[in-house]
Amino acid sequence: MPSPPPLEPGFGNPALMYAAQVDDGHQLPAVPFDKLDPKFLRQVVPDPTGEKPGTIVVDTSRHFLYLVRPGGSAIRYGVSLGKAGFGWTGTAVVQWKKKWPMWTPPPEMIERRPELEKYREGMPPGPQNPLGARALYLFRDGQDTMYRLHGTPEWDSIGKNASSGCVRFINQDIMDLYNRVNGVATIHVRGAVLAADAGMMRRSTRPAEAIDAGVPGDAERLR
Repeated sequence: MPSPPPLEPGFGNPALMYAAQVDDGHQLPAVPFDKLDPKFLRQVVPDPTGEKPGTIVVDTSRHFLYLVRPGGSAIRYGVSLGKAGFGWTGTAVVQWKKKWPMWTPPPEMIERRPELEKYREGMPPGPQNPLGARALYLFRDGQDTMYRLHGTPEWDSIGKNASSGCVRFINQDIMDLYNRVNGVATIHVRGAVLAADAGMMRRSTRPAEAIDAGVPGDAERLR
């Protein structure tokens, strides 16, 4: 079995992993990691999925996302998932990815929250943008599912059901995952990582926070 590639210096040290940083001119604040349950911090664990290296698996029952590594290990990230009525399970592929995406609220959200009218043509990228520092776009059979893996400024939502269907990360964590996904990656979203794959993706409604004006024109297509 091949050995996993070495991890970067500082991996496993929360004070370094979640420190403030400047990225593409955007100032990301430090994450108060001591206020999170330690199990939701980025870490290497024995792979519980049995999937091949490079596969992404979301365990919706425990709010974990695994990136499978060679040698029987996985990088585990804590995530936030969809609220009641917005959850989904199934299989897709990460087809596109983008740094500092733009977020565009759909008309029905603007109707509910008129203060978002100013973002009808899109909210500029930045630390307070609901899509955060990075977004990975999920496709099935060549079609955009409108679901994303993305960052969030709401670090305290990690480990909870708080999104409109997407998988949210601490910004520093989605940046880490973004750098590790270099080609089309399969993603399985399951009720538990040992459950049989659900196969067909299901969604109850279009996820409001997923609408991104930057797809596909200015996103990086993975091959």
